[in-house]
Amino acid sequence: MKKIESEKVESTEEWLRNYSLESFQLTLEHLINEGNIILDSRNGVEEIEFTEETVTNFESRLSEVIELYQQRIQWLLQDSRKVFGIIKGTKVGLVVDVSHISYGPRLLDFQKDLLCLIDEQLCYKKQLYCLSFSTGILPLWESPKTIDVHRLHEARQWVQQLEPGQGCNLLKALKHVLAIKELNSLVLTVGSCPDQSLEILSDYAQQCMLGRKLQTHTVTYDSSNPAALAVLKNLAGALGGRYHCYSSKGENFDSSDVHLLLQECQKAKDLLKSIKQTFQKRTGGSFISRIADVFTEIADTAPSSFLPKPPKHKGPLVIQTCVLPKTSKDWLKTNGLKAKKLNLYQVLAPNAFSPVEAFVPILKKTVSSTLHEKAMMQFEWYDGTVKNIHVDLPVLYNYQKLLDKMIRIYEKRIDWLSVASRRIWGSVCERRVVILVDVSVSNSMYIIHIQHSLRLLLEEQMSNKDFFNIIAFGSDIVPWQLEMVSSQPENLQNAWRWVLSLQCKGSRNLMSALRRAVEIDFKYKDRHKSQGLYLLTTGIPDQETHTISAYVAEVCRGFDLHLHICLFTAMQVIDSSGIIPARYASPIETATAYKEIVQAASGRFHWFGEEGIFESDDIAIIVSEMEKANNYSQKCAFLVESLKQRSVHQSVNPFVPEGDSNVLTKKEKRRPQKLPSPKPTALSLARKHIKDNQSAESNASIGVLAWRPTSAKAEIPPAQAIKELHQTENKRKHKTRKQPEFSVSVFYTDKGRNVGTVYQKYAKIMAIRKSVPSVTLPKKEEICSSKEWLTKYSIRKLKLELPRLMFGPGCTHQKKMVESLHKKVSAKYCTIFPSVEINGIVKHLQFQPKELEMYTEQLEKVLQRYVERIQWLLSGSRRLFGTILEANICVLIDTSGSMDPYLPQVTRELASLIWEQLRKNEVRFNLLRFAENAESWKQCLVEATDETCHDAVQWVSKFHAHGNTCILTALQKALSFQDTEALYILTDGKPDTSYNLILKETERLRKKQDIKIHTISFSCTDRGANEFLKKLASQTGGRYHCSFGDVDGQLAAHRMLTEELDDEDDPVFPYFEGDDLKKLAEEVAKARSFLKQAKSLRLLLEKWNMNQKDNSGFKKSAQD
Repeated sequence: MKKIESEKVESTEEWLRNYSLESFQLTLEHLINEGNIILDSRNGVEEIEFTEETVTNFESRLSEVIELYQQRIQWLLQDSRKVFGIIKGTKVGLVVDVSHISYGPRLLDFQKDLLCLIDEQLCYKKQLYCLSFSTGILPLWESPKTIDVHRLHEARQWVQQLEPGQGCNLLKALKHVLAIKELNSLVLTVGSCPDQSLEILSDYAQQCMLGRKLQTHTVTYDSSNPAALAVLKNLAGALGGRYHCYSSKGENFDSSDVHLLLQECQKAKDLLKSIKQTFQKRTGGSFISRIADVFTEIADTAPSSFLPKPPKHKGPLVIQTCVLPKTSKDWLKTNGLKAKKLNLYQVLAPNAFSPVEAFVPILKKTVSSTLHEKAMMQFEWYDGTVKNIHVDLPVLYNYQKLLDKMIRIYEKRIDWLSVASRRIWGSVCERRVVILVDVSVSNSMYIIHIQHSLRLLLEEQMSNKDFFNIIAFGSDIVPWQLEMVSSQPENLQNAWRWVLSLQCKGSRNLMSALRRAVEIDFKYKDRHKSQGLYLLTTGIPDQETHTISAYVAEVCRGFDLHLHICLFTAMQVIDSSGIIPARYASPIETATAYKEIVQAASGRFHWFGEEGIFESDDIAIIVSEMEKANNYSQKCAFLVESLKQRSVHQSVNPFVPEGDSNVLTKKEKRRPQKLPSPKPTALSLARKHIKDNQSAESNASIGVLAWRPTSAKAEIPPAQAIKELHQTENKRKHKTRKQPEFSVSVFYTDKGRNVGTVYQKYAKIMAIRKSVPSVTLPKKEEICSSKEWLTKYSIRKLKLELPRLMFGPGCTHQKKMVESLHKKVSAKYCTIFPSVEINGIVKHLQFQPKELEMYTEQLEKVLQRYVERIQWLLSGSRRLFGTILEANICVLIDTSGSMDPYLPQVTRELASLIWEQLRKNEVRFNLLRFAENAESWKQCLVEATDETCHDAVQWVSKFHAHGNTCILTALQKALSFQDTEALYILTDGKPDTSYNLILKETERLRKKQDIKIHTISFSCTDRGANEFLKKLASQTGGRYHCSFGDVDGQLAAHRMLTEELDDEDDPVFPYFEGDDLKKLAEEVAKARSFLKQAKSLRLLLEKWNMNQKDNSGFKKSAQD
């Protein structure tokens, strides 16, 4: 046998490709191929014979393989492999969580293990990248570095300088390291539970790794937190990677590499044991075994999807205590969508209105109510009528999440129905049960499976019954007891011993078995409730289907008695004695016949085989409920999408081109308004004034306009600007337009001392086309509200609004009347610019494609920065609490009874808030929890030091939910703290006091000191309560925050940064209700709209230029 090469580093999965039992040809099938089949002359039974050398050699090789596996396991549990497992890949990214380590021996041990990993495994790689993280991230290098002596020295120094941190922001670390495309292996070493959930981590990582070959290896280092172990193990499974769990105390050790080896080693041991039990040594030294025993052993050794054989088949039962289950139909009465009030029509009913018809006397006819398109949608109701629906987006989003939750519950129910004895029998729900077992000769090859199925049923589902009996039937009827007996452990054990003695013979006389059960076991069926017959069979009965159906319908009608059928479909095998079943039918025909019988008996049908469950009434009704939930979710999505599409159509700019057409579609035709006649200008009034004062010299003045002085020496007085112009008596009420400027030049004429005057109008200032500004945005996030941030970095402030930038007053296309032609004609040079329609006005597009490209580049840069800030707002404690802006605050936490399911999450997020925002930014703070009364952590605000933060986290961890929601008392106490600048109040429902009373009392208390109140809605579906929180924040100058849509927002932001940004509809942010996120999301939507328009206009310009070139070429060729 080959020995382990420790220098060759392979994962166990790779290693087993060359060293598995199958590759060594050490399975029972390979052994059988080396034997000879002989016929025993005494009893005519076929046997298989092996030479002693063959069996001995096979056992020897198996023992060597077992030893080989044990050596491999020992090698995996040495040095750095024991702590971190085997590191695969050549370009490795090492990501280390430092939140779990503390000063002292624990930190030294962790550093020692990491140094050992570098010296033993990482030093042989080609490239290395190191990153530590807690709340933030700290990379060693900007990019992966080629490994040499200098880089290894830097890595060792980095390990020795690691310091403990707070929080475990694994998502932030993944975002950073997955952006590095050079890596082909990623090692995640985590010691505490990540701040993010498994769903968020796995979804993000799977999207980033799509189409990329990146090996992942997760390591849980010395963690006793079960949540951390589960998250890391499931994350590795979701990413198709390997998992390793290390504990310095030897507890909870787990490794995917070691687990695979242990499985293969156990297979080898089981095979060695079965060989010794199955084969008997003859006198001549050869080994012999009956073929039936060998094939039974193969069936037991090979994993069977139909039924795993218990370790001790003939041993006593291990009886389990269980609660009486319900059928899926009964279970849905309390867990169905209708029972949970999650029927779509139940949810929409409060906002659904039927169209109303009424007689209008003025019109003298009946008129139907009209649909207000901006507020309501038309939706087909379940009865076929059409109703007007007010679409409440937050309610629908929350409803879809509840539907998703119910689907997961239904999936768990289906999984529960598909395992153990329920996979064979379904759920046995009655209290008085008779089991009918088919032991006809056709089942000879499956008798062991029938016995195993009965064993599982007796162990798992019969202890909670009142009475039971078992009847075996072939041609003859063999009952275990004459009548039903109580389900005591002693009776169950006796029944199992009787089952072990069953033999298969005869045909399938189902009618006689049913008559025996009904006439003897259920002879008093009218006196009892909850009675059931369970039939386990493999084929069609001897009697006709309609005969059995008529019988069971008669005996079950009017009584609480049901017949349930469990049909097992296997290969049709003729038994060794040559007896053929009385009737034959295909599997589908057999199933159809039994379904007819079940329907007559008002029972349930369960059809299964070695491949799994084919059909089950219990599972089908759950699947139907899941399909109904999925249908409701699709209808919700349709309503939301229709609302979005209508919003897009109403807000879309009409100059955006559609498709590839050069001619832009006119969205709204407007008739241009006739302009009023122009009023006299200041110039005409000035001329009129001069004419009145100098009427005697008017003719001379006009005559000199065409005269030039004869002498160059003539002295002309300098031009004098008119400072004051006469105004009309009736001044305009609105702002007057800027008047054009004029100059007057006076000179002497050639006739005496007469003076000539020339009025000259200054040239009109043309509109200067604006250039695309260059934008620079800060990379570091500023701690301020989105409103303040956008006052500096909004699209308007950055002068990137597309209409204002591209379409000034000089771009308007105009037509003027030509009297000789008697029609309006465009300007001479209109054809050199393409025209687009903006809000009903035709304008000329004077930008060039290069300028549009510059605009697109600048806008994409701004849009990317907006999305990055949204990601920042959705990360860490800001996701739940928003951004803390002030330096002196008090945080109020609702601990009423309704917060009980969410309190662990809130306390965890609150601890993150304390370290991430309060401690980091040195905010003076206090904490206050409220339910039926209010209790503060301290009597005043305190500085955020390590000691006070630790104390605050300890106080928060003792929260428990109880009582009602007394917000007014909490606000009164919090507003009494001195030097407080702001309050942050988190609650999940409406208060127990009047809204108006709280608002008035808060306003009265704030007169003493101006304190802002920021409100946080947590998992609150009450619209009235949310509106109250918005009003409270608005009234006090604070902000409203809601964490709803955070997960969808993170995924949408990630997609926006990795995909094209010009599509306004996909990806799209969820409807954010919080002030900060809402304002930024609106700015993002505006930027995406401009970006899409700019790209469309660029395409229009390019096509226009191509058409112009084609036209010029055609004219040139025509001239030639």
